[in-house]
Amino acid sequence: MININEIVDTKGLTDAERDKLRDLIKVYTGHITKNREKNRYYEGKISLNEVNLGIALPEGIRRLEIGCAWGAKTVDVLAGLSMFDGFVGVNGDPAPEINDIVLKNRLVAEYMKACRDELKFGCTFATLSRDRVSGSRIRFHSPQTAAASWNGEKGRIDCGFAIISSDDDVLSNESFPTLVNFYTEDAILVFHRRDRSDVWKVERFLNKMGRPLMEPLIWNATSKKPFGRSRIKEPIRRLIQGYVRTIANATIGLEFSTAPQKYILGVTDEQYEKLINEKFRQYVGSIMAATTNPETMQNPSFGQLTQGNISPHVEMLRVLATQFSAATGLTVTDTGVVNDANPTSSDAILAQSRTLTGMAEQLNAGNGDSLREIALMAMAVKNDVTLDELTDEQKDIVAHFKNPAMPSVSVTADAAIKIASTREGFAETDVFLEMLGFDQADIRRIKAQETRIRGQQVLDLEFSDADQSEDVESVQESAGVD
Repeated sequence: MININEIVDTKGLTDAERDKLRDLIKVYTGHITKNREKNRYYEGKISLNEVNLGIALPEGIRRLEIGCAWGAKTVDVLAGLSMFDGFVGVNGDPAPEINDIVLKNRLVAEYMKACRDELKFGCTFATLSRDRVSGSRIRFHSPQTAAASWNGEKGRIDCGFAIISSDDDVLSNESFPTLVNFYTEDAILVFHRRDRSDVWKVERFLNKMGRPLMEPLIWNATSKKPFGRSRIKEPIRRLIQGYVRTIANATIGLEFSTAPQKYILGVTDEQYEKLINEKFRQYVGSIMAATTNPETMQNPSFGQLTQGNISPHVEMLRVLATQFSAATGLTVTDTGVVNDANPTSSDAILAQSRTLTGMAEQLNAGNGDSLREIALMAMAVKNDVTLDELTDEQKDIVAHFKNPAMPSVSVTADAAIKIASTREGFAETDVFLEMLGFDQADIRRIKAQETRIRGQQVLDLEFSDADQSEDVESVQESAGVD
């Protein structure tokens, strides 16, 4: 639990700022329990206590841990299809200024982490500040360490805060913030203290942007929920619970199948005690012997109960996997459950993945708009200007994402060759090389080596012309021609 309530009493705040900060803390604390639950399901930490129906699972095995990666799969597979690749100008030219900021902030790698948090919680927040090295520092914060309020009239964040650093107390399971940034339309308020016993102090840095230096990445937003909805929503969590419960029941059934229930009737008390005290030896032994019961003069009778069958559990897993696939857009193969209906051809698998590809395109469209806003603010912060003062060249940028469908190299290469045959000059572009399967590092090496080869050819041609001129002059001299 992160304790942040005392920050409201910091001296130096206006009444309006204090009220906004108090409302943000209420929003933050109101969602922290749900956010922890979503993170727990993402990590696969589901206890049997919350899935036990009280019928088949005995009380004594509640501490049994069943791992489940369905929550992580729900997030990671879709996030893996959203591959941010930097910015380009609207006319297709490189955007060196913003891409320099992207490189210095490691924005491509940071976006991968932010995208996972966005899908896990429904949104994540990017914050900006001035930096001496990169000119503009861009950082991402999940709802576990940040909160914001939405301004419906302006269609953006009204204000927000982000916990930058904190001290963790293992004994009390609490975190005590030591550095918090509060973002408003006209300033960034930096709250800081040395440790949890220190008094909060605040520094104010003016913001000429006319809006908070905070931008959300939002997944699946609605008018009622402008900050989006998590991929690990309630129906998904219930399916994950069904998986854990079914695996637990199958594990118990397998134990009974491994050690089948046997019975023996008509034994003496001494024989009974011997059998009870040596259960394992009786299980693994190939011969079981017993003498006649002297009290009843009857011979003991042996038997074995019918072994349990885990086939119903396997069928239930297939049902859950099919429902999970329909709810998340993942293929049944992604769940790890073998199903007779699983597609076997690559075309069938591709057809089953179309839903997820459509989701990835939707994710890229929304995040592309947010990344453009982040890029514009980053350049404005770096140049110490407002958004309106940016040049048209700076404003004309778009975020570039790789194709989420991820077609095979042979398919894209064939398409690139066909386009090049009908569109003059296309084969000389970087896009042509990308469609052939080369990444940016390979493209740079190819371009550099082509440039060196062309330069060498020019030099060879010049030397060849010079040699020919010398041969002509020598022939003319030998012939006495001036």
